[in-house]
Amino acid sequence: MTAVQHATLVLEDGTTLTGQPFGAPADAVFELVFNTSMTGYQEILTDPSYRGQAVLFTASHVGNVGINPEDYESTAPQVSAVAVRALSPDVSNWRATAPLSEWLAMHGVPGISGVDTRYLTRTLRDAGTMKAALSTRGTSADELLAAARAWPGLDGRDMVREVTCPEPFHWTGDAADHWITGANRADGLKHVVLYDFGAKRNILRHLSAAGMRVTVVPADTPAADVLAMQPAGVMLSNGPGDPAGLPYAVDAVQQLIDADMPLFGICLGHQLIGRALGGTTSRLKFGHHAGNHPVQDVRTGRVAITAQNHNYQVDIASLDADAVEITHLSLNDGSLEGMRLRNRPVFSVQYHPEAAPGPHDSHDLFGEFLTLLGGHAMA
Repeated sequence: MTAVQHATLVLEDGTTLTGQPFGAPADAVFELVFNTSMTGYQEILTDPSYRGQAVLFTASHVGNVGINPEDYESTAPQVSAVAVRALSPDVSNWRATAPLSEWLAMHGVPGISGVDTRYLTRTLRDAGTMKAALSTRGTSADELLAAARAWPGLDGRDMVREVTCPEPFHWTGDAADHWITGANRADGLKHVVLYDFGAKRNILRHLSAAGMRVTVVPADTPAADVLAMQPAGVMLSNGPGDPAGLPYAVDAVQQLIDADMPLFGICLGHQLIGRALGGTTSRLKFGHHAGNHPVQDVRTGRVAITAQNHNYQVDIASLDADAVEITHLSLNDGSLEGMRLRNRPVFSVQYHPEAAPGPHDSHDLFGEFLTLLGGHAMA
């Protein structure tokens, strides 16, 4: 069979681009989002929060450091597809064990290179996130357009069940522990349960490094089961999709709040806390996907550059100001980036303090969580 010489990407508005195929010979339908991080494509592609989406990289050159055993945020690529301006023909990193294209092919993920990513980014910025379809095996543009328009999208869907762990387990570290001082230390004094809504591994590494022993539980674990473990606190992880599609998780969070369980929510976990408090969530125009978002702590005026990956937000006006203190706001669009309860041991951030890839401005939030649990960050 003759190999397909071109790939076709079609957006739901009819925008059509052709380029060179890489990765798997396959068709895929997805939400197309752009990520403006300059480094860390392996961490981005293995972030479970991207389930159901394809990543359009604004960095002009991708693939030069290959794939290695240490930079995983989950066990495999989570994206539906990849779009880049230029795919590196060579791998030049001493840790690499596979080229990007071969790794994607092994996992059935198609990619397109040689497209005008600047034009695509501007299109998504102006029109908002769109459904799209990609073929690296010769499917026509008309068929791809029909598939994109017929796809139901992510609003209201439960994508978490596709990425959560199948059963509880105790975190014992992984190959990347040595990059974080203190990760997987044996003297963790506080037991924490982490709800896995699609948790990035770097969250687990940082909890361990801060001095916590972590038990990971599936997303649909009843609150009563978690309370029976008698943890010092509960972490609510990041994850994919629309928080409105997770009523069982909202119910569990509400019960944990009512039980005065100390909680720390990240990204989707933050949104679930918002909904458990009676707030609403809504879709952002094109989402926040990058490692360069400025966020201000409104209590101190301090600004942190943060890593972000979400398409939904908690609506500030829907929260009870008597019960909820707004702690952080986006300096790009004013959206809610952090909050805490005034009379409960609960706080959350919309951004990613574990930041893989960086920046590292917000790592101290894990120490703040330990302090909330009555512990002290370890040297």
